[in-house]
Amino acid sequence: MENSSKVWPLVSALTFSLAGCAAGGMPEGAPHLSATQCRDLAALRSNEPITPERNRSELAALRKAGYDPSRFNDPYYPDDLRAAQRQVDRWYRADCQLAPPN
Repeated sequence: MENSSKVWPLVSALTFSLAGCAAGGMPEGAPHLSATQCRDLAALRSNEPITPERNRSELAALRKAGYDPSRFNDPYYPDDLRAAQRQVDRWYRADCQLAPPN
């Protein structure tokens, strides 16, 4: 039982990783972010005014990356949010940098 406190974070991390792999579902090379999400994330990154639509767009991207804001008393917050933010950043670099401006 003494080692159980050390094992649970590892089990949690592995579960999160496997869930991400299983949730893939998109063909390789397919964009993960929509054109709207790319536009809204670019606006947020360039410090344009925050709007409810941009917030919803960012939250949708974070949810797609595995973050669940509805978990009450989440023991992994803010680590799970940061992991989703890193994933959205990777998607942004891959999907949005080549997107034509609107």
